[in-house]
Amino acid sequence: MDIYTLTAIWILIGLVLFPIILNYKAPYGRHSSKKWGKTIPNKTGWILMELPALLVCPTLYFTYTPSLYSLNTVFISLWIFHYFNRTIIYPLRIKTKGKEMPLIIALSAIFFNIINGLVNGYFLIKTDYTNINISMLLIGLFFFIGGLIINIWSDNQLVSLRKENEVNKYVIPKGGLFNYISCPNFFGELVEWFGFALMTFNIGSFSFFVWTFINLVPRAISHHNWYKDKFKDYPIKRKAIIPKLI
Repeated sequence: MDIYTLTAIWILIGLVLFPIILNYKAPYGRHSSKKWGKTIPNKTGWILMELPALLVCPTLYFTYTPSLYSLNTVFISLWIFHYFNRTIIYPLRIKTKGKEMPLIIALSAIFFNIINGLVNGYFLIKTDYTNINISMLLIGLFFFIGGLIINIWSDNQLVSLRKENEVNKYVIPKGGLFNYISCPNFFGELVEWFGFALMTFNIGSFSFFVWTFINLVPRAISHHNWYKDKFKDYPIKRKAIIPKLI
């Protein structure tokens, strides 16, 4: 069975699991629960979850790439930039002192990021971009950078809403895309990896976008419903993750 077939199966697994994930609240963050066994500190969990993504894909790429002077290296650099922020900068900035997440959640994310890193690393090595469609490249880059900016800006807004000693205090976020959706940070990440899939144009990056959608849409809906339950004055026209749609 070749890598293309395996990646197609990986996508299919995600699509099959989507209806299940849609009705399931991952028990970390505001949905944290101790019913899932052993827990670990939230910041530690975040770093452990994202670390394989920061290490596996770049290590595979720089070990086996036929040339460092290529568009492929630009793409892996964008990957590293995103995951350096997600793995190092973001976890160190979030104010979650005393909060914990189930170890099983961290292990599940580690498993996913190892598989995803291997798949994307392989296709970034093997895909030839000599005759790349420049229009597709520029459109994809536009979406990637735009999504990255939305993601980081939204995270900054959420971090700034909470003081270090107020880890259990929540307020309604406002301003920018928060006026239209509950989770612009997730929306930004969706846009980001959609752009990456357009730029790199291979089944590996497409699988990543599909899995990002599968993971983030249910999470955003859970957050959205949580906001509506907690705040009786929550804006009724605000959607969960995609303006005017979801």
